[in-house]
Amino acid sequence: MLLATTNSGTLIIALPDLERELGTSLLALVWVILAYMIASTVLVLTCGRLSDLFGRKRAYVAGFVVFALASLGAGFAADGTQLILWRIVQGVGAALLFANASALVTDAFPREQLGVAMGTNVMVAAIGLVIGPVLGGALVAVGWQWVFWFNVPFALAGSLWGWLILHELARQDSVRGFDPLGTLTFVAGLTGLVLGISRGGLSGWGDPVVVVSLAAAVVLLPSFVLIEHRSRAPMLDLTIFENRLFAAATGAAFINGLSRFALMFVFVFYFQGAQGDDPITAGLKLAPLALGMLVSSPLAGAWADRRDSRALAALGMLVTAAGLAGMTLLEADSSYWLSSLWLFVVGVGSGMFNSPNTAAMMGTVPPHRRGIAAGARMMLQNTGAILSIAFVLAVITAAVPRDVLFKIFSGLAAGLTNEQLAPFISNMHTALWVLAAVSLLGAFVSLLRPRREVSA
Repeated sequence: MLLATTNSGTLIIALPDLERELGTSLLALVWVILAYMIASTVLVLTCGRLSDLFGRKRAYVAGFVVFALASLGAGFAADGTQLILWRIVQGVGAALLFANASALVTDAFPREQLGVAMGTNVMVAAIGLVIGPVLGGALVAVGWQWVFWFNVPFALAGSLWGWLILHELARQDSVRGFDPLGTLTFVAGLTGLVLGISRGGLSGWGDPVVVVSLAAAVVLLPSFVLIEHRSRAPMLDLTIFENRLFAAATGAAFINGLSRFALMFVFVFYFQGAQGDDPITAGLKLAPLALGMLVSSPLAGAWADRRDSRALAALGMLVTAAGLAGMTLLEADSSYWLSSLWLFVVGVGSGMFNSPNTAAMMGTVPPHRRGIAAGARMMLQNTGAILSIAFVLAVITAAVPRDVLFKIFSGLAAGLTNEQLAPFISNMHTALWVLAAVSLLGAFVSLLRPRREVSA
């Protein structure tokens, strides 16, 4: 978790430098993030399935090795296309890690300690989010390649630790088989949806690529659900959603990813573009978001172990919504205390939601199905995160002059006036209001969970 979140923060803070050094387009720059997220999201269920069949320890260790090799290759990329391809391979390694992380924690702790365990896991993620942007700013000063190369020794150390320390606790699933048709359908459908949304804001919604991509998504994503209903060994076992607690908690996790993930993406360009900060300063300014998670996650986990976590998860989404709404007060020349306040509030709300929601969700699944359950949770949460970035990109780039956009996204906007920045700021406010409304919906979905939680 520390490796994954640190890597995310270092890369996001380095995006303006990547655009300048590799000469990429804005859309290609965004797909450096999205390609990795789509690969890890789509494959996380297949990797969860593999771990249920062949063992979580093997899959987890393999994930570290693949992640290390892909990070090494990404640093040698000569252009945006090569970097995107290496990021897809990196996403394969991340899928092996994501599919097993919460399942391993759930295996290792009794139900009455699971909230604290998950809270600690989220707390470590928050530490990574604090370290990542600051580290990214320092690494970019040396060379953008080190944003990827720094992962290599840590990933190899993780693989060695996992091989020596972890034990295989869960029995293997007796139902064998895979679902290539379902996997391919979901890959094509999700890619079409994200490509259509992310490109629409830049090229116009009548662009043929946008129209074809969105049409493919409309056909393929519903087809995926039908395929999964009929498959003997489906990529996504829809029967796990018959459990009302799991279904509501997973839906809330999707909405949480949709409402919150794009924030770091937005604020990197707000700080480096609109306010003209250097990468290290921008990284430091993002710290309150992670500090809020760091404070609230373990406390929320401990609370959830002793009391009903349903209300706490819903309250966390409400706090997040309040923070997102507060961010609409920010202007190009706003003082830092205002942005830091609202970033901290959103971080607190996210920590309040994640720990109890994940603990309740994983605690209700039978041990031999936790790999696929963890995969389903990560798939839906990451799908929300992918759509969050694609949506926000479409909104904030609409009706902003291309020369202004280039300067903002390249971190070269120091000479722009408030009038020139006004369309970007206005679109940012629109996106934040929508994300706040989505977070309110997440609070409602959290309350759909049953009041009493029954462990598996």
